[in-house]
Amino acid sequence: MDIVLSDISKTYSGGDRVIFKDLDAVFRAGQVSVILGKSGSGKSSLLNLMAGIDLPDSGQIRIGSTRVTELDDTQRSIFRRRHIGFVFQSFNLIPVLTVMENITLVSQLDGQVPGEYRDRAKALLDTMGLLDRQNEFPDRLSGGEQQRVALARALVNQPQIILADEPTGNLDAGTGAGMLDLITSQARSLGKTLIMATHSRDAMDHADKIFRVQDNHLIPGRGI
Repeated sequence: MDIVLSDISKTYSGGDRVIFKDLDAVFRAGQVSVILGKSGSGKSSLLNLMAGIDLPDSGQIRIGSTRVTELDDTQRSIFRRRHIGFVFQSFNLIPVLTVMENITLVSQLDGQVPGEYRDRAKALLDTMGLLDRQNEFPDRLSGGEQQRVALARALVNQPQIILADEPTGNLDAGTGAGMLDLITSQARSLGKTLIMATHSRDAMDHADKIFRVQDNHLIPGRGI
């Protein structure tokens, strides 16, 4: 599903801080796109808008044939659970749940068959070299392992779209490079649309399309 942003404007602090103004962009289905920008430039805000976590002040966001900006809160939550996987910079794993429970929690929220989700989760963990850690709690894992669990959680509902907010931001250089390889290889092998917001230029080597947040707009760069 293509993601189309049309005339998006967004402000914070009662309108005093302009994040985006009349922003237009298209993210093509099946591509790996990277959004570059300094900390505080609005990269995370843009992912939150695309995910329906937040709404623009004006403009329209369309994912496939769905006008996300016209859905109510409940409809956006359901749409997000069924079509979008989100990888957070801070992992956002629930500390009192095991690795397997963290990954399969979405099945309970969406009323799906738990067994089917467990089978998918095991397959993902096996691919990521973490099958033997499925009963561990997050605090027993390294940062790189936690990020891989977060990626498995984002993929387990078989979303068409993966949004990754600074997926290497809390990782050392070596682990971060491995995470970029893993997330892009998973997206490409499964035919997913991947959009990564990052200040890491290493991500550019993995991108089909590069965008830069600049002067409240999204400027397209080179493609490969």
